[in-house]
Amino acid sequence: MSASATLELLSTGEARLEPPEISAPYSIEKPRTTRPSPTLTTKTATAARRGERPGFRFFFFGLAAVAAWSLLGGLTLGLPDKVTGFFESWPYTHEFGVGALLFAALWLALTVVTSLGRLPRPLARVAGAFRHSVPWLVVLALILATWEVLTAKTLVLEPPFFAPPSSIFDAYVNDYPRLLDSAFNSLKLLFEGILWGATVGFIVGVSIGWSKRANYWIHPILRLIGPLPPTALLPIAFVFFATSHAASVFLIALATGFPVAILSWSGVASVNKAYYDVARTLGASELFLIFRVAIPAALPQVFVGLFMGLGASFVVLIVAEMMGVKSGLGWYLEWAKGYADYIKMYSTLIVMTLIFSGLISLLFAVRDRVLVWQKGTVKW
Repeated sequence: MSASATLELLSTGEARLEPPEISAPYSIEKPRTTRPSPTLTTKTATAARRGERPGFRFFFFGLAAVAAWSLLGGLTLGLPDKVTGFFESWPYTHEFGVGALLFAALWLALTVVTSLGRLPRPLARVAGAFRHSVPWLVVLALILATWEVLTAKTLVLEPPFFAPPSSIFDAYVNDYPRLLDSAFNSLKLLFEGILWGATVGFIVGVSIGWSKRANYWIHPILRLIGPLPPTALLPIAFVFFATSHAASVFLIALATGFPVAILSWSGVASVNKAYYDVARTLGASELFLIFRVAIPAALPQVFVGLFMGLGASFVVLIVAEMMGVKSGLGWYLEWAKGYADYIKMYSTLIVMTLIFSGLISLLFAVRDRVLVWQKGTVKW
């Protein structure tokens, strides 16, 4: 269009001047907020967190436990026992083999259950525990099978010093009243000594950590007597105490009290001084500072001292019972050794293992309940 025509249109109002379009050098686009499509549904994700599988998938590794325990039962029942001058036949061989086969059937059932998809919460926990324990179940069966073959089947390990695992049940079946009485008396003696040792050790440790005067008088005594093994004081303890029971309680208390005192002292002494300053500013008394500030802050170290003292008390318990009591696991062990009844000795060692390990597990369960904020930091 010419310039004159443009002017004519403008004059009549039929045309308008519009600003030219200016293209920006770049444009900013609003990003699209799109949610990623979930790869797992809510139920599937929950099942994955629990260790479950969304569908049936056979747990082939569980068959290894089935095969190992079937092998143990087959060897026990299939191979004949060798006759010796001490034992014409080992007790409970047949029962042990049948029991191994029953365990194999149980592992087979758990293998099938573990292979299922969605399970109720109790079965899911059982399946998860079985899945976690399968390697140990295989190793345990192979150890028992090797033990059975080397003792009862081939006599590579000669009696009476070695006995097959099937014979261990003889003490539990035929001598359980005496064994139960010994276990009860050992626990009674152990708890009495630990109670005295933990109480006195805790009071001494808190006193040393809080009071400079108590630290001055008690600390040197702990440095002299504490490192001395309590078993070295056995002859002196049996002289100074009227009964062997009182002497054993004293030695167990000594073994427990020293680590509890040292760790309680360390816990109280390591409390941040700012906690005391804040509590004093708010009007706290000395008793409040001890029972509501110092002791709660020292509890983690106190439980460490209890753990150490509990382990030391087991040693003193068995040695003391071997020396001067008439009933207890240590006494039972010494009595079985005197009659060369090594089957009962092995049975007693298994009972000791279960009891002592259970006590330490109980201590850690109490610790996790009391120190909720530190649950899982120290495991057993």
